[in-house]
Amino acid sequence: MQLEDNFGRKIKYLRLSVTDRCNLRCFYCMPAEGIHYLPKDELLTYEEMLRIVEIFSNLGIEKIRITGGEPFARKDLINFLELISENNDLQSISITTNGILINPYLPRLKELGIDQINLSLDSLSRENFHKITRRDAYDTVMATFHQLLFHGFKVKINAVVMDGINDHEINDLAKLAQQYPVSVRFIEEMPFNGSRKATAGIKWTSAKILSRLKTEFPDITKIISPANSTSDNYTFNGARGNVGIIAAYTRSFCGTCDRIRLTSTGEMRICLYGSNVLNIKDLMRSGATDKLIASEIIRVVQKRAKDGFEAELLRDKGNPVGESMSVIGG
Repeated sequence: MQLEDNFGRKIKYLRLSVTDRCNLRCFYCMPAEGIHYLPKDELLTYEEMLRIVEIFSNLGIEKIRITGGEPFARKDLINFLELISENNDLQSISITTNGILINPYLPRLKELGIDQINLSLDSLSRENFHKITRRDAYDTVMATFHQLLFHGFKVKINAVVMDGINDHEINDLAKLAQQYPVSVRFIEEMPFNGSRKATAGIKWTSAKILSRLKTEFPDITKIISPANSTSDNYTFNGARGNVGIIAAYTRSFCGTCDRIRLTSTGEMRICLYGSNVLNIKDLMRSGATDKLIASEIIRVVQKRAKDGFEAELLRDKGNPVGESMSVIGG
């Protein structure tokens, strides 16, 4: 069976958050004091997540990305990854990480066939990295970057572009793709920082980011992107990798979106800018069968908003956009 929404978009990709905890405090994601972490019994157990993965794969999900918080902040994650890697219906398992805790597990991840890693890296300056993350971990993250390349992982660098913070580093970050076989993806800043304060928009839109790249790489050329890609991707002369720009705030890719999210508490979200629509954890703990859970998933997917703007408008007025990305799942 293939899960499909009310606009005919086939849903093939699940972003599964395994924890709301993170060992960084990036200001575009959460306040300096962090967030109120949930008690352990409110989080999905690994057994519950394994069951959820099975249900979703039976509904046609082919790709899973493990997110957090920081996924490796959760104890025994590698054991869970070993179990879901045995699911033959999954074509791809990937991980988004800040790079601080993952290094010891890289050889085992390769053995499991998990070879796609997204590494969050918003600055190539130790001082600026500390300013953004509120932690002194730049050397550790860069060591992980080089270990990922050494072990032959497919690496994507995720960099959120922030006005007056790291916009001056756009071209320097892009040069990573010139020197290494990696994809550097620039992401428009989003309002998911835990403040729930209204935002008046952003200065660094995808168009402006591309304009800045052209000042350093005048021959930059758009390339064909994979189906359902969230990024517009580009190459330039001499680049071993490529660069991508994700219009996460201006939301120009919604028409081909094939992904849904599940938070670490079991809340299903069918659009990043929308509200949670189904608590699968509660269904499981109330004794629901896999068949009933699957039918509920199908039901809510059939009520999907057309795009992120409509999804945001449909939120309750007392629940504005602004929750921490660590809670949603990065």
